[in-house]
Amino acid sequence: MSFTEKLLDLPLEDVIGDRFGRYSKYIIQDRALPDARDGLKPVQRRILFAMHEERNTHDKAFRKSAKTVGTVIGNYHPHGDTSVYDAMVRLSQDWKVRNVLVEMHGNNGSVDGDPPAAMRYTEARLSSISSELLRDIDKETVDFIPNFDDTIDEPVVLPARFPNLLANGSTGISAGYATEIPPHNLGEVIDAVIKKIDKPDVTIDELMQVIKGPDFPTGGTIQGVDGLKQAYKTGKGKVVVRGRAEVEQLRGNREQIVIDEIPYEVNKATLVKRMDELRLDRKVEGVAEVRDETDRTGLRIVIELKKDADSEGVLHYLYKNTDLQITYNFNMVAIKDKTPTLLNLTSMLESYISHQKEVVTRQSKFDLRKAQERSHIVEGLIKAISILDELIATIRASKDKQDAKKQIKEAYGFTEEQAEAIVNLQLYRLTNTDITSLQQEAKELQEKINELEAILNDERKLFTVIKNDLKDLKKKYADKRKTIIEEEIEELKINLEVMIASEDVLVSVTRDGYVKRTSLRSYAASNGEDFAMKDEDHLVALQEINTTDKLLLFTNKGRYIFAPVHELPDIRWKDLGQHISNIVTIDKDEIIVKAIPVRNFVEEKYLIFFTKNGMIKRTELKTYEAQRYSKALVAINLKGDDQVVNVHVSDGHSDVFIASNKGYSLWYHESEVTPVGQRAAGVKAIQLKDDEYVINGIVFDDLVAEPNLVLLTQRGAAKRMTLKEFEKGARAKRGLVMLRELKRKPHRVIGFFLVNDEGTIQFKTSKGSTHMVYPLELANSDRYSNGSYIIDADEQGDVVEVWEQTNYTKPFLSNEES
Repeated sequence: MSFTEKLLDLPLEDVIGDRFGRYSKYIIQDRALPDARDGLKPVQRRILFAMHEERNTHDKAFRKSAKTVGTVIGNYHPHGDTSVYDAMVRLSQDWKVRNVLVEMHGNNGSVDGDPPAAMRYTEARLSSISSELLRDIDKETVDFIPNFDDTIDEPVVLPARFPNLLANGSTGISAGYATEIPPHNLGEVIDAVIKKIDKPDVTIDELMQVIKGPDFPTGGTIQGVDGLKQAYKTGKGKVVVRGRAEVEQLRGNREQIVIDEIPYEVNKATLVKRMDELRLDRKVEGVAEVRDETDRTGLRIVIELKKDADSEGVLHYLYKNTDLQITYNFNMVAIKDKTPTLLNLTSMLESYISHQKEVVTRQSKFDLRKAQERSHIVEGLIKAISILDELIATIRASKDKQDAKKQIKEAYGFTEEQAEAIVNLQLYRLTNTDITSLQQEAKELQEKINELEAILNDERKLFTVIKNDLKDLKKKYADKRKTIIEEEIEELKINLEVMIASEDVLVSVTRDGYVKRTSLRSYAASNGEDFAMKDEDHLVALQEINTTDKLLLFTNKGRYIFAPVHELPDIRWKDLGQHISNIVTIDKDEIIVKAIPVRNFVEEKYLIFFTKNGMIKRTELKTYEAQRYSKALVAINLKGDDQVVNVHVSDGHSDVFIASNKGYSLWYHESEVTPVGQRAAGVKAIQLKDDEYVINGIVFDDLVAEPNLVLLTQRGAAKRMTLKEFEKGARAKRGLVMLRELKRKPHRVIGFFLVNDEGTIQFKTSKGSTHMVYPLELANSDRYSNGSYIIDADEQGDVVEVWEQTNYTKPFLSNEES
């Protein structure tokens, strides 16, 4: 058969599928996942076994790591030396492993993520507790299989005299499976095993009275008992792990935060760097310096605060924005019966107990066999000493050793084993004292045989042996718990002042959506002149507010943008603001109708919306506080082509006044509008006729006696009225007329406002000219007049747009200022 005839013609997907399937099986079963019985991955098991075989134990001197790595690669694990050495180093790192299995001399890495020294420089040996994983391995307690080249045998699993899987945990990623088992306190785990043996149907809740939760080598605090319970019941769950921090007082009314424990598997150097970056980027205010003061006495990170800084706020910010607090996700997968299985706490304990049951049974059988063999020989030696003279004569008469054995077997009825022991007997053993020691040994052997037979015949005695052994181990190796468990996950409340410097700034918002915050210095330098704005645009708001405040920007399409002031772009007074679409996405034809600053959302205030099609909506202001604000949010549910014409803030004791384009107006108290939810549509505000729509809705304090109401019509007429011209009505009525109806070229309202002493109104005509009106210069009119003309519409064009000139205001005045 030629070479080409030997080749198989197979589809690529079949070949890839087959090879990947085999590879996956290998990395799942023989690389990345621990065994449920001894809690070790194959490479870890091989390292420990190799060191045990080489007698590189805790009671002997340290030995070069490279020698161990060479033995592991040469005998058991034909892979890269780096991967073997890395696995060996991890077993020695006391910030990763709760009970270190390898002791190492030299640089074995650090909690800062520094790499260990090369294996030619470090020395290692098994730790004392490792010997408990390997104890009695030579007593046929576990199965052995041939190694990769069939030259020697290696164990399938270690006897594991303590529950290593829970005590040291495990982490790994294979194909389709990953595992994350946290370390636990050895004493607690042993108590749980004993409890499970004593009461096989014990519940998870009962076990959790013993196992409080993970016990990380780095200490820290675990929050969320519900998450723990979920993890122990199902194998999956999550808890919050945070470092331990305390606030210390310094001189001069200053404080510092001292961290002496960090969460498990967090890189300390990266954590310190991140904290310092937050300080440099001014993401957190009040931090003067971040120092890593860790030395041989222990871990210590110091965050020095500025004078009068909010230490608790800074600490909460660090918990939320750095790895000083992490979420630990349990995913307790291990190999059970050669299969990757998600194990809960009960099944983990069951796997360990059944393994111990098998180990102790096999050990007892081995010890029993050895005891019975020795007992048989001792019995023969005692008999031999009792007929010593005849025995010696028989041996002396024999030709050689073989003949001597044959003669004494025939003459005195000894077995092959007994005859072998007799002919090998040394002369000094024939003294009188030796018979008593042999009788004593025979007696002890019989007791041992009885005891071992009892263990093998009675499961309760077997379990007693396991329990007593575990209790001894607990006494010898268990230490105090390092990690604190807290019932609830603390909600992290962070004051805005912690994150940003509190500073008064000037915020401007234009109708077309250009927003900026300007320092008061930049405003003063320009004397408030030369404000940059596009020709067709006009200001909607110009307010002095604090960087810790929020700004709610309402659009004509019933949406709002939640904008923390400190996140607005900081731009000079003379430069054009940034368009709101750079912050959140809005439609091309969407405009800003109102900008409302909010200091806090806890006050009992309401937002009142007026829409073009005659709807009104009143909603509590606090429902508009947003946690996520990366997009425009729903402010009111608009039907069809409806649009928002205005939004006001009220304290619940205000009057509303609505004006339509056809000159009808309606005045009533806001209490007639029942408060509804944020996404609701509202109710009918005014009754409208065909081709009629709302121009504006205004809100004023019901204690204000004589508000000035001003309207402008398309024909260039302006008119000022006081409230006494009107009668109070009820919601959804037709209202009262404000203009005299003309048959030819009737007036239509384009703008309607409530003005104060300094109010100024601007308007634009169809021919593009802009004009200004000072409303208080207008004479007072009654409801039935059409006002006075302020421009000639035939010459300058109809009025197409009217707006109130926005003046510099301070929205949050103190009592003294107001």
